[in-house]
Amino acid sequence: MSADAGLLAVAEEAARAAGALLADRFRAGVEVALQSKSSPTDLVSQADVDAENLIRMLLAERRPDDAVMGEEGADTGGTSGLRWVIDPLDGTIDFLYGMPQWAVSVAVEDAAGNALAGAVFDPLRGELFAATADGTPTLDGARIRPRGPVPLGQALVATGFAYGADVRAEQARVLVGVLPRVRDIRRCGSAALDLSWTAAGRFDAYFERGPKRWDVAAGALICERAGLVVETLAPTAVVPAGILVAPAQLIDELRGLLG
Repeated sequence: MSADAGLLAVAEEAARAAGALLADRFRAGVEVALQSKSSPTDLVSQADVDAENLIRMLLAERRPDDAVMGEEGADTGGTSGLRWVIDPLDGTIDFLYGMPQWAVSVAVEDAAGNALAGAVFDPLRGELFAATADGTPTLDGARIRPRGPVPLGQALVATGFAYGADVRAEQARVLVGVLPRVRDIRRCGSAALDLSWTAAGRFDAYFERGPKRWDVAAGALICERAGLVVETLAPTAVVPAGILVAPAQLIDELRGLLG
C-alpha cells in the first residue's frame, strides 16, 4: 500500500465512523442547535461537536504525530509535517432541518498545504467519494468522471452563500448575472457534496465565495483528480476569497461572470 493510500484508508475510516454517528442522530430527529458562530444563521449542533471529537480520537490512535485542523475544535500541532483538515458535519443547517443533504469531509495535507488524500462521506446515501494526490477519484471504489463538455448555456452550476447579510447581498447581485447565462443554479447546502457531485458529473461546475479550508479540502482534491480546473476566487471589497471548479472549456467564461 502506498503512503497516500494508507492515509486515504484512515480518512475513509474516520469519515465513515463520524457518518454512522451522525446518521443515528439525524434519524432520531432530536438534534438542536447549541449556539451560533459567525452570525445568528451560522449554527453548530452537539452532533457537530461529537462527530469531530470522534474523528480526533481516531486520528490520535491512527496518526498520533499529525496535526489536526477541525471546524469545531482548536487546531492541534504535530511533528510529522502532515495535517488533517476535517469538517465533521458539512451542511449543519440541512441536518438540523431534517434535509438529507450533508456529509463528513476528511482530508490530509502536507507541510505546503497540498492535499494528499481526501474522503467525503454521505452516510444517508451510503456514498463515499475519495481520491489521493496520485490516484483516480472514486465513488464507492468505482472511478468517477465529470460530465462531457457542454456550452455555458447548458451548464448546471452549483453554488453556496455566506452567512453575513452584506456578503449575501453581493453574492445575490453576482448571481443575477450568472443565472441567465447557464442552464440553472443549484444551492444544496454542503460544499463538500457540491464538489464531489461536480467531480461525479452531477453538476457541471461549482463556485462559492467564503467556504473555509475544511469545507473544501477533500472535495477540491477529488475534483482535481477528476480532471477539473480548481481555482481560487480572489476576494473583493465585500466578499471573501472563494473557489471555482469547472471543466477547462468553461472556466474562463464563468470566471468572467463572477468578477
